[in-house]
Amino acid sequence: MAVTVQEPAALSPIGSGHDDEALPQYHIEAQTSLVERPLRSLKHGDAFAVLDSYGDIGVFPGPEGLYFQDTRFLSRLELTVEGQRPLLLGSVIQDDNGALSVDMTTPDIRIDANDETSIPREIIALDRTKFLFRGTCYDRIGLRNYDTKPRHLRLALTFDADFRDLFEVRGGTRERRGQRSVEVTRPDEVTFRYRGLDDRLRTTRLRFGPKPVVIEKHRAEFEVRLAAGGRASVFVRAVFDASDIKADRLVTVTGSALPITSPVYPNPRREDGHAKGEGMAFALAYRDARRDLRAATADITTIESSNDQFNEAACRATADLYMLASRTEHGLYPYAGIPWYSTVFGRDGIITAMMTLWIDPNIAKGVLRYLAATQAKTSDPAADAQPGKILHETRHGEMANLGEVPFRQYYGTIDATPLFVMLAGQYFEQTGDKATIQAIWPNILAALEWIDAFGDRDGDGFVEYARETEKGLANQGWKDSHDSIFHADGRMAQGPIALCEVQGYVFAAKRSAAKLAAMLGHAALAERLKDASERLREAFDRAFFVPEIGTYALALDGEKRPCAVRSSNAGHALFTGIAHPDRVASVADVLMSKDGFNGWGVRTIAQGEARFNPMSYHNGSIWPHDNAIVALGLARYGHKAAAARVFEGQHGASLYQEGRRLPELFCGFIQRKQRGPTNYPVACSPQAWAAAAPFAFLAACLGLELRHDRNRIRFRDPILPSFLDEVLIRNLKLGGSRVDLLLHRHGADVTVNVLRRKGDAQVVLLK
Repeated sequence: MAVTVQEPAALSPIGSGHDDEALPQYHIEAQTSLVERPLRSLKHGDAFAVLDSYGDIGVFPGPEGLYFQDTRFLSRLELTVEGQRPLLLGSVIQDDNGALSVDMTTPDIRIDANDETSIPREIIALDRTKFLFRGTCYDRIGLRNYDTKPRHLRLALTFDADFRDLFEVRGGTRERRGQRSVEVTRPDEVTFRYRGLDDRLRTTRLRFGPKPVVIEKHRAEFEVRLAAGGRASVFVRAVFDASDIKADRLVTVTGSALPITSPVYPNPRREDGHAKGEGMAFALAYRDARRDLRAATADITTIESSNDQFNEAACRATADLYMLASRTEHGLYPYAGIPWYSTVFGRDGIITAMMTLWIDPNIAKGVLRYLAATQAKTSDPAADAQPGKILHETRHGEMANLGEVPFRQYYGTIDATPLFVMLAGQYFEQTGDKATIQAIWPNILAALEWIDAFGDRDGDGFVEYARETEKGLANQGWKDSHDSIFHADGRMAQGPIALCEVQGYVFAAKRSAAKLAAMLGHAALAERLKDASERLREAFDRAFFVPEIGTYALALDGEKRPCAVRSSNAGHALFTGIAHPDRVASVADVLMSKDGFNGWGVRTIAQGEARFNPMSYHNGSIWPHDNAIVALGLARYGHKAAAARVFEGQHGASLYQEGRRLPELFCGFIQRKQRGPTNYPVACSPQAWAAAAPFAFLAACLGLELRHDRNRIRFRDPILPSFLDEVLIRNLKLGGSRVDLLLHRHGADVTVNVLRRKGDAQVVLLK
């Protein structure tokens, strides 16, 4: 989901990040809320499209467009019939996210005073199908005449390509841009070109079938003659690519994430073959795209329940995950979200992989391998990088290539490095994939070295952050808004800042690494890591627990003073296991209090805190992934009923979302009767870690544990939320074993029945 952006916005970092009057860093400007106008999203590889309900682009100012590598390759594509926009009947993204399907009809059309040439509404049906596949956006506009006499009408497409960088679309301004051109290159083709200041040639080719009767630089018109009951189709292909301009050659990058190995679809040049050839190209690409989607999910674990609405939510979440997951040379990687974050993010990818590990461990494997390959090897202050640090994000647009924004390969995150080690431990515990762990073991050691040598800046045992470039992010945890880390009186915390959750990630990372080291025969290292984790746990409890608020501090500032603010960050301490058992009941009470839990979920910041704002990005909003981590933490310490309440709240929120899709976040206003949650105006949807959240909620309530070393699938004190009576889990994998399980709720108890078993994995229910 996205917003209309305000073009004059300045794009500049704000120094320390503590000036309340300054424009927030890399702010997404918004004049129009996304809820005013529903948008539709498609994605394949490094390309994505944001469309309005008609399948059009750019009819109104906003974020709509066809994007590739952080650049908008098509900024306008509007369909009209006899100069008028059709009447919209229905618009849906297909259940597997494979295509957009739109049903329309013509409005009342009066071509002239002669009634014989006028067309009443509801006579001509239009159906439109759009999808992305391997460097091309395919668009079919079908027409059918339901009249008893022939009809003749003119269809037109208006188009443009502005080649704006995504950060410009988000609200940034630039002093200079490259050179843009457009020409009619064939009777059925218009080509837009942009030579950027980064010496990349970006090209969009629009190809039409049948051949237009009029073709201009920004417009094509088609004569459509329909017999009584007759049909016709108009096809549009938007083919996009980017090339590095060299002295002697062009190196082209297509819209596909991997090299294209399938045959090139036909593009006949004969005038009488345009429609037929474009129709064949559309059909073949549509077939191959659907095969591609089916192959991606062929061996995953699936969920079916007694609740049809939850089934819809689970199906949508699965479709979103595999739409956002791009195939890289290292394996699958879930891009963070559409439209603003459709790229690799280290933290987002890792957390998404953690929450979906029991559904598909291949996602975790791809994330680990990708982040190992891109791990920083040298110090680079401009990228906030030091040796061993894990990537925060990567961008491929013109502004990143030129250094106008620092995100070409940016490492300004404090938590991705310990999270990387955590994920490696979780992945091995479930899969026993020793080969992958051995391959990335040098990267794990480098990450551990970074934690101690660079993460702990002052040697006090805690990991802190402070950016090294003024262009970088001021706050470098998952709550990275400029105003998200503050003291109880509202004053901004001055760095270096040690975040509550990051200490938990480091604790869990060292415990995970200790187990991996022992498995690989490094006994002395394993013992040192285990001892270090226990020392950190004790120091964390002393420094971070604040009795006056009954929970862990949000952070420690540069002078080691606690930010005594009730926040959801404390739930991450439960998730990682760093929380002392004696503190857990108090922490859980704060999280689930009326100030923390609003009925839909746990707020990022509790109501009553100095900077609480339910409409803010991080200071009182509700994030599904954050709530999933909180639920996992509550369940870890036996607070299953509280975890189930969080699950129930988030499921209730999904019922008010189109397609049952949980967005990136929503506002933290109190739950009100007969009303759904309040949307956040610039939330991404779909968002990978929000899509992964339902699977984490279910695993938390079931107490699901998969241990390859014990060949055991365990359900530890399982419960089911009130909206689920039964859950059927198909193709749950452990090593070479596969099982289908039916879980049934009997009051407060849950039974587990094995319906199918392949292999010798044990299924254990522990109370």
